[in-house]
Amino acid sequence: MDISVIVPLYNEEESLPELFAWIKRVMKKNEFSFEVIFINDGSTDRSWKVIERLREENPNEVKAVKFRRNYGKSPALYCGFERAEGDVIITMDADLQDSPDEIPELYRMVTQDNYDLVSGWKKVRRDSKFTKNLPSKLYNATARKITGLKLHDMNCGLKAYRRDVVKNIEVYGEMHRYIPYLAKNAGFERIGEKAVAHQARKYGYSKFGLNRFVNGYLDLISLWFLSKFGRKPMHFFGLVGSLVFLLGLLAVIAVGGAKLIALYEGVRAPLVTDSPYFYLALVAMILGTQLFLTGFVAELVSRNASGRNDYKIEKEI
Repeated sequence: MDISVIVPLYNEEESLPELFAWIKRVMKKNEFSFEVIFINDGSTDRSWKVIERLREENPNEVKAVKFRRNYGKSPALYCGFERAEGDVIITMDADLQDSPDEIPELYRMVTQDNYDLVSGWKKVRRDSKFTKNLPSKLYNATARKITGLKLHDMNCGLKAYRRDVVKNIEVYGEMHRYIPYLAKNAGFERIGEKAVAHQARKYGYSKFGLNRFVNGYLDLISLWFLSKFGRKPMHFFGLVGSLVFLLGLLAVIAVGGAKLIALYEGVRAPLVTDSPYFYLALVAMILGTQLFLTGFVAELVSRNASGRNDYKIEKEI
């Protein structure tokens, strides 16, 4: 099969027939063999009824999964990736803001230009400038800095993947925002970008609030930390703990040294506890010890984890 199209959705009953007809028209025109996998993420409207009808009318081209409740986009993509059988996997949102007309070029970039992943870039957005455009620019600038990926729109729902990519990454929590970074960490370095058309929303309303930017930032820090120190936590906690403890020790030496010098010179020495450096030193030494022990315990957990030697092997002869 040439292409699997994965469509996560939540309360998008109006757009589904039009979206599927558009996808099917593009596929037939380009003579692609394809499947569309709808992931109904706990919709409370008639979305599932619409999907059932599409399945009855197109049994060889429509697959669907229905969650009992709303879990989020990452679990939906995870389930879609598990079931995808195409050589190239396309993900797109169900709200008609992503154009299926982009599929042929995305497919070509993966199959002919040898990209592992191609991320869409909504160069001209049809969203609110202040609630989406500006926060999105700030978020993407931060993501570029931390991940090292020069993508303008890392969170664009329209992406194309080589089959091996989606079978070797795990999307969980809210990590769908950072799939290119997950792919990079899994060893897929050929990551490209394509400017894509962005349609104005035709039906319903956006299901994502401003809290996604706060959550996105926290997820980015978590993902960065796990990629750098997930298998060697002692390298982080042990180093930071040792440095903090050393600073506290130096402060203790300075306070104690000042006391001894005063006594040696016969000057009335102030009490050690009268110096603020004493308390700073005490806090620093305690924090340093705790950080070091945290790294030690984390290292024990990491060494005994079931996936500690789960390495992604591309080829073996």
